Amino acid sequence: MKNLKVILIALAAVAMSSCSLLGGDDKEPSWQLSSLQALWQENDTQHFVRFTTEQVKDEPLYQYGREWNEAEEVYEEDLLPYGNGWFKYQFESNGGLHELHLMDNDGGEIPKEYIVSKLTDTELEYYEKNYKSHTYSFTKVVSSK
Repeated sequence: MKNLKVILIALAAVAMSSCSLLGGDDKEPSWQLSSLQALWQENDTQHFVRFTTEQVKDEPLYQYGREWNEAEEVYEEDLLPYGNGWFKYQFESNGGLHELHLMDNDGGEIPKEYIVSKLTDTELEYYEKNYKSHTYSFTKVVSSK
């Protein structure tokens, strides 16, 4: 009888650890920054976002990104460095994506908060932190420069 209790306890421990390994413990997602750093095209549009590896000198936790819309005849090469179309971003492994969009005329920054809901080698989805009903979906075009 004592051996049966030990076996049952061991089986319970194995079952609990298996649930944990299979993701049954509701841990937050763990995304990789390197997967985000690429050129992305919003599905069925001419809207592009590039997350680069270029770090912000005065803010080492942030890196630069760019965003443009070719349907409006704006192309990546049209963007002035560190002005309209550029943003600083900070990515957290739990899915948080903080962007500070840069402005040409007054050096202002417009903060935006997103939550990444999907990030694979080819797909990126995120939504505004306070506006979950609108999800942005992207497909990877090429790896970042």
